[in-house]
Amino acid sequence: MARWAIAIHGGAGVDPNLPEKSQEEAKRVLARCLQAGVDLLRSGAPAVDVVEAVVRELETDPFFNSGRGSALTRRGTVEMEASIMDGRGRRCGAVSGVSTVKNPVSLARRVMDKSPHSYLAFEGAEEFAREQGLETVDNNYFITEDNIGMLKLAKEAGTILFDYRIPLPGADSCSLQAGADSNHNRNGMVMNGLPISIYAPETVGCAVVDSNGFCAAATSTGGLMNKMTGRIGDSPLIGSGTYACDACAVSCTGEGEAIIRCTLARDVAAVMEYKGMPLQEAVDYCVKERLDEGFAGLIAVSKTGEVAYGFNCTGMFRGCATEDGFMEVGIWE
Repeated sequence: MARWAIAIHGGAGVDPNLPEKSQEEAKRVLARCLQAGVDLLRSGAPAVDVVEAVVRELETDPFFNSGRGSALTRRGTVEMEASIMDGRGRRCGAVSGVSTVKNPVSLARRVMDKSPHSYLAFEGAEEFAREQGLETVDNNYFITEDNIGMLKLAKEAGTILFDYRIPLPGADSCSLQAGADSNHNRNGMVMNGLPISIYAPETVGCAVVDSNGFCAAATSTGGLMNKMTGRIGDSPLIGSGTYACDACAVSCTGEGEAIIRCTLARDVAAVMEYKGMPLQEAVDYCVKERLDEGFAGLIAVSKTGEVAYGFNCTGMFRGCATEDGFMEVGIWE
């Protein structure tokens, strides 16, 4: 019998000056959600059920950028996206532009299980959610006061705000002088040629192999603070932000446009399949060689019960556990 294993993440690219209180809160959320997944695996739950359940927990907690607590568009609304993939037969489901569904990952699961399609977006996804009887709430449910303040900072700075919990360089915790740094990016980072702020997107994800050796992965996000309405990132794109097959399961986080360009999640599986690399070596290779100038991180599990992660930026909120009793939650290298 195979050994089960689970890995979770809450985003890659953490500000090195993240307050200790915020670090501890992040670890508590990760530990709680990780334990929920471990309990399910010990009870014999299949991998695809576990990844859905764990990501639902992460979506419900407002600390990370998914579900309640999602980043806001430039209009001040929430447009969420999620995907799930079952390595058995490489079945998948994904949604984008979701604004009222309480748990987007469960809608992605319904797309996979109950529709003839793999991907639904915006009004079509919302209509399908209602048909399936999924819980819906007003868009205001997902919006937090912290995010309203961070959107204001992002607009005043004229930037996409990746780490929406950390003030922009030169700003205090409450305000940013209107127009400050609107034409200048202090850290020099760009995305598709446009300046961005400190990098920490805080997307959530889970990758699991169960005791039968079946792999699954799921990813969920609110996207980027101050993003253009209608923007779609890597999280709902199968092969980019999420992938699962007979060999492994992968969930990615980071600069979505870079992850999309290199189909990061699929590439991990591909180098395992075609180059014969073990899991951690495949993860390291893809993070180092495939992202070009992009910044990202990922978690992965293999069908044999290995866990691996990698990132090329400062820190990644993450946790993992294996059947032999190993468990850890971490942020830094």
